[in-house]
Amino acid sequence: MKQNLFDLTDRVAIITGGSRGIGREVAMAFAGAGARMVVASRKLENCESLVAEIEAETGQPALAVQYHAGEWEANERLLAMTEEKFGRLDILMNNAGMSPLYDKLSNVTEALYDKVLDVNLKGPFRLSALAGERMAAADGGSIINVSSIAAVRPTPNELPYGMAKAGLHALTLGLAREYAPKVRVNCIMPGPFLTDISKAWDMEAFEKNARATIPLQRGGQAEEIVGAALYFASSASSYTTGAILKIDGGSVFQPA
Repeated sequence: MKQNLFDLTDRVAIITGGSRGIGREVAMAFAGAGARMVVASRKLENCESLVAEIEAETGQPALAVQYHAGEWEANERLLAMTEEKFGRLDILMNNAGMSPLYDKLSNVTEALYDKVLDVNLKGPFRLSALAGERMAAADGGSIINVSSIAAVRPTPNELPYGMAKAGLHALTLGLAREYAPKVRVNCIMPGPFLTDISKAWDMEAFEKNARATIPLQRGGQAEEIVGAALYFASSASSYTTGAILKIDGGSVFQPA
């Protein structure tokens, strides 16, 4: 019988920003593949709701943790709660992110700038350093970062966010070297996805622009990240580390 390369049976996975959007879809998929899930996000009640759904639909035990990626101490707490519940950690997906709106670059406040960099870069750095060290000392594991095409094609409307996500690419490469050979570190780089954040978009304008600038002529759906996440989390990617996988309908190859 052929081995299921995407099997995650008995592995323990943390997903930050895991209660909605891409994080939610990946959490359900990981649990469906056999993983024991830790869903971490700022709103505990949302995490608890998803955990109940995971346990009901998959039969896998799961844990809800209130977590703010921008708070340094929160990362140690998240790992401690994971180890207390499950005794180990095999997969970490740094999915939490934010990109607040502003009217022009000169009006970006220090507080907004710090908040964006803290959530999108400082948190993944600290959590990955702590988790990677633990994984390397144990049976190994996989760290998956989630960046954005803003990392390689930043616009003035999301420049601090793009800067942070570019840093996440550098972090991916550095961690891949630091924790090899037992820990693999890779990055998913999404384009525009129609998750909760897109509810604030002018969809008519977006769809018109997508038809003109995105080869696949549409935004992505959250479930379209799942295959890449399963690949990086599982034995299917056993010889892949330091990779940045673009999932954007082809948009970054179009003129800005």
